[in-house]
Amino acid sequence: MATPTERTGALQMSAAMAMSGTLGYFVLESGQGPFNVVFFRCLFGALALLVYCHARGLLSRRYFGRTSFGLAVAAGAALVMNWVLLFSAYRLASISLSTAVYNFQPFFLMGLGAVFLGERPSLTKVAWAGVAFGGLLMLLDLQGSSALSHDHYLSGLLLGMGAGFLYAVTAIIVKRLAGIPPHLLALVQAVVGIVMLAPMADFSALPATAGQWICLAVLGVVHTCLMYILLYSAIQKLPTAMLAALSFIYPAVAILVDYAFFAQRLDLAQAAGISLILLAVAGVTLNWRLWPAPRKGGVA
Repeated sequence: MATPTERTGALQMSAAMAMSGTLGYFVLESGQGPFNVVFFRCLFGALALLVYCHARGLLSRRYFGRTSFGLAVAAGAALVMNWVLLFSAYRLASISLSTAVYNFQPFFLMGLGAVFLGERPSLTKVAWAGVAFGGLLMLLDLQGSSALSHDHYLSGLLLGMGAGFLYAVTAIIVKRLAGIPPHLLALVQAVVGIVMLAPMADFSALPATAGQWICLAVLGVVHTCLMYILLYSAIQKLPTAMLAALSFIYPAVAILVDYAFFAQRLDLAQAAGISLILLAVAGVTLNWRLWPAPRKGGVA
């Protein structure tokens, strides 16, 4: 039976993942290009996080040395470009499909861990990676589509996967920054985004309506500041298995939002491909086995 702390953590994690699932709606409804969306997300997010970190007494130099600050900046750069690629993918391959391939993150993380941290993946995890790749091949089955839509679709899937890879890079770097409060780290990353994207933002094409500005503000205040606070609070309260299970609220909500607001309907091959990818991600994160465990004394 869950403790009161775990129940609170589960509610926080569920809320954070539900917010993540609505991200694509506000990105598309803002009417802005990817660089502008991410710039204003970072700007509004940084302002909100600055207030929060100041209120919590986290604005202190003691958390950063030269190396840790450099790593935080590198993680911020990877995270910001991850957002740019993902938001670009939404317009080319839909929210549903972009989110599905974005969830290849555990497999990218597994590969990066093997290369840079010497973490050897088990045969079961490699097998789950094969299942996910099979799902990807099903998403690439576009017989009957026009050459132009085919190119846009493939570009969107590649951008979504690239975003997932950059998120995995961020996670690898952040593993070395365990002593820094996560909310302060998020503030640094948002400030990095402002500096990085200011030269690339198109300030001649700013939102024309109050609704579009509200979408950008929501992306910063809700999807960056509030969501990070809920997510990090949940991580402190819940076991890994429960965190992994609740994380699947994110793609589920994203698919529902895409269907409800943008009339995105998946064909049979796409639905099966997404299902295989998410099944494989669940298998890796929850340590499911694809075959029975060997008996004691038997051959593995």
